[in-house]
Amino acid sequence: MARFAFMTDFLAACRTAIGAAHVLTDAADTAGYLTDQRGRYTGRALAVLRPADTAEVAALVQLCAHHGIPLVPQGGNTGLVLGSVPDQQGNAVVLSLRRLNRIRAVDPVNNTMTVEAGCVLQHLQEQAAAVDRLFPLSLAAEGSCTIGGNLSTNAGGTGVLRYGNTRELCLGLEVVTAAGEIMSSLKGLRKDNTGYDLRDLFIGAEGTLGIITAAVVKLFPQPRAQLTALVALQSPAQALQLLLQAQARCGSALTGFELMSHFCLQLVCKHFPDQRLPFSQPHPQYVLLELSDNESEDYARAIFETLIGEALEQGLVDDAVIAASLAQSRALWRLRESISMAQAHEGKNIKHDISVPISRIAEFMEVTDTLVQQAAPGCRMVSFGHLGDGNLHYNVSPPAGVPDADFLARQGDINRVVHDSVDRFGGSISAEHGLGALKREEILRYKSPVELRLMRAIKQALDPQQLMNPGKVL
Repeated sequence: MARFAFMTDFLAACRTAIGAAHVLTDAADTAGYLTDQRGRYTGRALAVLRPADTAEVAALVQLCAHHGIPLVPQGGNTGLVLGSVPDQQGNAVVLSLRRLNRIRAVDPVNNTMTVEAGCVLQHLQEQAAAVDRLFPLSLAAEGSCTIGGNLSTNAGGTGVLRYGNTRELCLGLEVVTAAGEIMSSLKGLRKDNTGYDLRDLFIGAEGTLGIITAAVVKLFPQPRAQLTALVALQSPAQALQLLLQAQARCGSALTGFELMSHFCLQLVCKHFPDQRLPFSQPHPQYVLLELSDNESEDYARAIFETLIGEALEQGLVDDAVIAASLAQSRALWRLRESISMAQAHEGKNIKHDISVPISRIAEFMEVTDTLVQQAAPGCRMVSFGHLGDGNLHYNVSPPAGVPDADFLARQGDINRVVHDSVDRFGGSISAEHGLGALKREEILRYKSPVELRLMRAIKQALDPQQLMNPGKVL
């Protein structure tokens, strides 16, 4: 009875702070906030809180700190490692940042934009384009993911080769600390050498150290030409050689280099019949290249044609097509962006978001494919990703005819094979999705004791009550 009264008092205080309409407790209202993006896990929560601005976020965090209530920050809830949903205990609140969705300022001279954490990524891209600027972060979930979530996970995407991860695209942050204080550093400076870099501490922390409520992000000049090509080749080793030649020929104008196996695109064409490969026969591997140039389309096309012509003459690639229009370019990118959805339509799968040194990707795939087949004979590899920055989505689908449940029961064994191989190749078991709850225990096997001790010391210093996104990362 005492605990019920305690919770009643807490929720009443939350309603006073942000309005009763934005304190959700009914199951029908909270359901969409409690299940992860893949639909595999559903947690429980005391309530879902929907603040409208940074001051309301701070007020709610202060209430949580006072009452000892854990909180789980959430943006678009598009993550893949259970980082933005609560656990089964039901004693935490979900703090949704979707109402913090204002563009506070756009400065095309400084090439910056100040945005709130709940802004959908696609909206940022559109606002930048409206002032003839480019915000280059781009990923498949851009129509629903939020910039706060992108920053909290240090998201990657298809433009990392040229522009870097989200960390490299951020100049300043506004953060609500675990004590409910507001740290505001939204100056938009490219040089500020005044002590510890607190900004980078919160980026990639998945809400375990504080809640990002706003950010200053970098903008870039809109390229005058953006060309896309799809090439067919025999192996990842050839793709790596093509990458070296593309970088030598195109320099920083090379903004995308995506590797996809034939099986990946076979699944896309199977589950999305309106999409087709632009080649008359299948090839083992494909690379999607994008060139962004500030000269002219003719200049960019000449570079592309020279690169691909040389690769064809050398026998490095088997076939190639350069998009002749924006519509054709979008069709080629749709093939790449539809892989994850096609795999989901095919059935359950075991995902791995890994990175290894670029120079070792081909060897890693050859060695690890063999090890996985030994562990799960007949499994189907759905390997694709950002070859240009060493990040692979190294996914494993069950053999044809094997029930999903039977295959997923082997997930621990398959994860061990893949992650141990990643470690031997000097890689990381999480390239761009984060650790969340899914990889919290797994990382203990691969992080050094010194790294883990330092991470725990930072967590204890900034969140002594251990209320910020508990059970995630550490």
